[in-house]
Amino acid sequence: MIISLVGYMGSGKSHISKILSEKLDFKLIDLDKEISRRNKLTIPEIFERKGEIYFRKLERETLEEILASEENVILSLGGGTPVYYNNMEIINHNSKSVFLRASVATLSERLLKQKEKRPLIANISDENLAEFIAKHLFERNDFYNKAQISVVTDSREPDDIVNEIIEKLYL
Repeated sequence: MIISLVGYMGSGKSHISKILSEKLDFKLIDLDKEISRRNKLTIPEIFERKGEIYFRKLERETLEEILASEENVILSLGGGTPVYYNNMEIINHNSKSVFLRASVATLSERLLKQKEKRPLIANISDENLAEFIAKHLFERNDFYNKAQISVVTDSREPDDIVNEIIEKLYL
């Protein structure tokens, strides 16, 4: 079984996927890290040198390869992955998809602390961050909402979130 975690940056995909993979004893694959490893470049370097369209093609190819695997995998996807091509469709067809849903307030609070590590928001002022997130989330929610399972992450402990995912997957 492949379990794909989708959601906006800061929703907890990396953290939750780690705990979930340990709890279920599934292999953990972070799509962005896998793309970086295969190309020996960071994601910002790929964007800078080759452009976003090139990155999205690499992302799609890597996604298809992972989804074709027979292994038990927890797949942590990039925030933009579900938005391009028909990615959400193939994610749902080849895995169990879980949307980690967080409010704009929660995302803003988390991302304020991580701005320098996030190229997409690095140059946005702290005052404008919430508005940027709200607009971006509005554009992406149609894709995220196609996930088979949705779990709210606001003000919750990671273990509670993981337990709810496991419960919803195995009911």
